[in-house]
Amino acid sequence: MRALRDETERFMQQYKFGMDEVITKLSILREEFSQAHAYNPIEHISSRLKSVDSVVEKMRRKGVEPTFDGIRETITDIAGVRVTCSFVSDAYRLAELLTAQADVRVLQVKDYIAQPKENGYQSLHLIVEVPVFLSTGEHAVAVEVQIRTIAMDFWASLEHKIYYKYDRRVPGDLLEQLTDAARTAAELDARMERLHRSVHGVPHTRTAPTHV
Repeated sequence: MRALRDETERFMQQYKFGMDEVITKLSILREEFSQAHAYNPIEHISSRLKSVDSVVEKMRRKGVEPTFDGIRETITDIAGVRVTCSFVSDAYRLAELLTAQADVRVLQVKDYIAQPKENGYQSLHLIVEVPVFLSTGEHAVAVEVQIRTIAMDFWASLEHKIYYKYDRRVPGDLLEQLTDAARTAAELDARMERLHRSVHGVPHTRTAPTHV
């Protein structure tokens, strides 16, 4: 049991270190923009690492045997990094800057900005793979990166709290209000970006990275 515990801790450490690698890359970009450019697209960076219990529960729901190889091949959001920015174009720009780095491999792209979810949620989701160098050698680690605007981050936070309060059985009228609020947030994003571009002339980029 002790050996299994130690192996599990080492396995989860790889994801923690992979998450740290992505955070470092984004933090460097953030600092470079602050010092060398008139505008910094990164407002906030946060992260989270799934618990072992959460990973096992997800494997159970998927009907997959919870082995280390099975987890590595099936669960791609054990390590997660979230970036909030002011404008939609910032999300695409940051995604391009991150995925252009030589040691970052794009595994998957879900562009919920170009194609919002039915509830109105908009965000750019990337699954990237980064190398982690340990005493045991190099390990490729998958990290989920979510990039979204401040307005949509606020909406997503509120949605999460409502779903938690109602144990995911949210009344229909509240769901309709949430969807309407998401549309309002998207309209606000578009208006604020138009104002920003009229003042600063920031180029409008709407191209998500392609995955390998």
